[in-house]
Amino acid sequence: MTFAHPQVLVIGGGPAGSSAATLLAQEGLSVQLLEREPGPRFHIGESLMPETYWIFRRLGMLDKMKASPFVKKYSVQFVNDTGKESQPFYFFEMNPHESSQTWQVVRSEFDEMLLDNAREHGVHVRQGVRVLDVMFDKDRATSVRILDENGKEELLRPRVIVDASGQSAVIASRLKSREPDPFLKKASVWTYWKGAHRDPGLDEGATLVLSTEGKRGWFWYIPQHEDVVSVGVVASFDYLLKNRGDLETIYEEEVERCPAIQRRIASAERVTGFYSTKDFTYRSTRTAGEGWVLIGDAFGFLDPIYSSGVFLALKSGELAADAVVEGFAKNDFSAAQLGKWCPDFLAGMDRMKRLVYAFYEGFSFGAFIRRYPEMKRRIVELLIGDLFTDDVDEVWAPMDALKQEMGAMMASA
Repeated sequence: MTFAHPQVLVIGGGPAGSSAATLLAQEGLSVQLLEREPGPRFHIGESLMPETYWIFRRLGMLDKMKASPFVKKYSVQFVNDTGKESQPFYFFEMNPHESSQTWQVVRSEFDEMLLDNAREHGVHVRQGVRVLDVMFDKDRATSVRILDENGKEELLRPRVIVDASGQSAVIASRLKSREPDPFLKKASVWTYWKGAHRDPGLDEGATLVLSTEGKRGWFWYIPQHEDVVSVGVVASFDYLLKNRGDLETIYEEEVERCPAIQRRIASAERVTGFYSTKDFTYRSTRTAGEGWVLIGDAFGFLDPIYSSGVFLALKSGELAADAVVEGFAKNDFSAAQLGKWCPDFLAGMDRMKRLVYAFYEGFSFGAFIRRYPEMKRRIVELLIGDLFTDDVDEVWAPMDALKQEMGAMMASA
C-alpha cells in the first residue's frame, strides 16, 4: 500500500474526517489524513447524541468509549427563564437498548481517540500539515498543495478528496458556496468550572439547557470527568458580543440573568479563562463535485442547542465514506456518486433545524407534551438523533397546531 499519492485524501482530523478515513481504510483503500494541528486540539462541542452508538460500532470505537473516563449521559433537561425545570428526557424510556446511553466528552481527548483509531485501521495520519490550496480543472479536483510537517511544499494527487476541514471549509470557501442561515446568527461565551453542582444518580451526566431571563439567551451545562463542568451562554451575535465589554464581563452579566446557573456554580472554582465563538448556522450549496466531497462543518454547521454537532459530523463522514467506497467499486467519481447521500442527510439535518427554530421561537416543549403526551416518543427520538426516518415527521402537525394556538392567545391578550 502506498501513500505518496493516496487513493483518498482527507483534509481535517476532527470527528468527520477521522470517521470517514477509518471507514475508507477498512475497505482496503489507501487513505491519507492531513491535520493542521500537531497534537490534541481544544474544541467545543462536548455533548454527544445517543445515535453516535451505531457509528462507533462500525468504527471499532465502542469498547474504547466504554473504557474511557468520559461521563455517561442518559438524558437532556430544560430549565425555562423562570427557573422551572422540565422532567428529564431519558433516552432509554423509548429504547431500553444500551445505545440509549451516550457520553459527555473532552474534545481534545475524544478527537485524539478517533485519530488513534484511524491509525490502527491503516490510515496514514499526518499532523502539523497545512493545506495551501486545492487545485481544480473546471469542476474536477486534481491535486492538493500542502506545507508538510517540515515546512516544505508538496503536491498530492489523490483520486478523491474528502474535505473535513471544519469551519475553515477549504473547498467551500474557494468555491464561495457557503450560505448562512439568516435567522440563526448566534454567538457563545463559555468557561469551565470545577466543583459545580451535579444532580445525583442518572442525572449526574445530563445535559442541561437553561434559558436566561426574558429568553434573551440560554446556557449549556455539560458535566465532564475530573469534576469539571462546561458552562456556556448562547445568544444572538449582536446582543451577546456587540458593545458589551470583555468576555468575562459579558459572561458574568449573563450569569446574573440566570439564577439557576448561579446556584449551580455558587461553590465552584473557575479553572480556565473565557472563550468565544460565532455559532452561525450555514451550509454549502454544493456537497460534492468530480473527485471531491464535503463533510462535517466543512459542509455545514447547525446551532448547538441540541448537541447535534458531533453526531452530524460522524454521520456525514459515514455516509460520504460509503459513497466513496461505492465510487471506487464502480470507477465513478462524479458529483452525483460522491454526493448521493446528501438528500437524505439534509432531510435529517432539516428536521433538527426545525426543532432548533421552535426553541428560539419560544415554543414550550413542556406544554406540548402535556397536550400531546403520545408525542413525547417523537421528541425523544429527535433528541437522541433519530433524524433519518420519516416516522418522526408526525410530530410537526401537532407542533404547528399548538404554535398557532399559542400565537392566537398572545394576540388576543
